[in-house]
Amino acid sequence: MDDNFPFVLLEITLALGIVSLNVLVCATVYLHKELRTITNFLIVSLAAADIGVGALAIPFSVVLSMEYMLCFYTCIFITCFPLVTTQFSILLLLLIAVNAHLKIRLPNSYAVYVTNGRLALAVLLCLFLSCLIGFSPMMGWNQFQKYVGSNQTHTASEMSLAGLERSVLAYYLPRRARDLSRAYFSYQPVTSNGTTRGEHLGCCSLTSVFTPEYLVYFVFLGCTLSPLLIMLAIYADIFRVVRSHLRSSKKWETNMAWTLLLLVGIFCLCWIPINAINSLKLLCRSCFIPAPLIRLAVLFSHMNSFANPLVYAMRRRNFGAALRSVLLRIVHCCPVPKVLSRRHKVHPETG
Repeated sequence: MDDNFPFVLLEITLALGIVSLNVLVCATVYLHKELRTITNFLIVSLAAADIGVGALAIPFSVVLSMEYMLCFYTCIFITCFPLVTTQFSILLLLLIAVNAHLKIRLPNSYAVYVTNGRLALAVLLCLFLSCLIGFSPMMGWNQFQKYVGSNQTHTASEMSLAGLERSVLAYYLPRRARDLSRAYFSYQPVTSNGTTRGEHLGCCSLTSVFTPEYLVYFVFLGCTLSPLLIMLAIYADIFRVVRSHLRSSKKWETNMAWTLLLLVGIFCLCWIPINAINSLKLLCRSCFIPAPLIRLAVLFSHMNSFANPLVYAMRRRNFGAALRSVLLRIVHCCPVPKVLSRRHKVHPETG
């Protein structure tokens, strides 16, 4: 626990910051009607995914770092949930990229094809796919036998210790006391279905549930890297179209594309370390990776959910001004202005 204390403290602090900032983003869009655009709806959905990271995924990560003895089914849910939030963020970033591409490619018919109902349906589809991908280990792609086997090894050592205790008691206790001790040690609690209680217990950690092949081939290469490459291709086409048509009258579209591309870049930087470690474990199973380095990579991956709201505030002045106004309203630091100043007035965006 002493070695884990700095990691736990940083994770708790980061979780509080993530939840606070992303709730502020959602409140800002809700309170400022001029910010209720399609793009900002997707940004709010991304903020909701980040709230899930701060409220649940990070506490689950702390539990995994402790390596408690937990039931296999509890452990697999704890390890799968962070995958759901991560995959939901990736699919939302892809949906944001597709939305920006349609806005650039189809400026006249964009409103016809992209409606609020279709967008809400797309977000729900992303959530469904995220749950399907993230909880796939619960359907059988896991290390149940290895997990239970580690517990059986632990149980075998306890049984040998109990046998030693029985021998000592049989030597020193009188006959009546020996009979009581024999009855005590022969008792094993049994569950309602006839199995011995605790047989599904094991040391809960990420590597005890997931195989390296699952983390690298399926999660990283299939469900993370592939969507990111598609996003990069979409943004490359966006910038090519904008540059070729010289659409100076739509300068905000270029700024928005750069902002969204920055979100993708930050996501890549934050998640590269942990995926690199998982890949190294697969390619070099005998290699030793220090535990503090793994914890640092996990902490760095969670920083992505903290960085997203800062990107909105710094890259989009109107959004940043609205964030500050809502923050002042919450903390009551100064009188709340009825309207934003002309310099920081929030102008509605088309789409």
